[in-house]
Amino acid sequence: MSDEEHHFESKADAGASKTYPQQAGTIRKNGYIVIKGRPCKVVEVSTSKTGKHGHAKCHFVAIDIFNQKKLEDIVPSSHNCDVPHVNRTDYQLIDISEDGFLSLLTENGSTKDDLRLPTDDNLLAQIKDGFAEGKDLVVTVMSAMGEEQICALKDIGPK
Repeated sequence: MSDEEHHFESKADAGASKTYPQQAGTIRKNGYIVIKGRPCKVVEVSTSKTGKHGHAKCHFVAIDIFNQKKLEDIVPSSHNCDVPHVNRTDYQLIDISEDGFLSLLTENGSTKDDLRLPTDDNLLAQIKDGFAEGKDLVVTVMSAMGEEQICALKDIGPK
């Protein structure tokens, strides 16, 4: 054998997949699906009957969970679709920086400083107003396929 050492450049993460396969016929309304590489929440599913030679087809209408764009896809019901792993995590709001980033307290006591303020004007106003009034705020962060965004806000009382 050779005496040379082999060096591998690893650009992968922990190996956890961003999606998992699920049969198209089993995906229901309010479930999640990947359409055109974007994680989406299914708002409508209709199934067509089989044709003379074909498969039954599922027609999905879904909304991107991060930018709220409507996407559609038609997939044979026996085929597999990618379904994103969607996680929701609550963090306590510590500070809002001047450049629009939030400083959040994680459950293990460390801080998370890489999240921007949400683009949703209503949620943005609630966060800024609540923080200015000195309320104790908990933000819910939804993450899927390497993206994160604040999707909800809870007021847990005054500081």
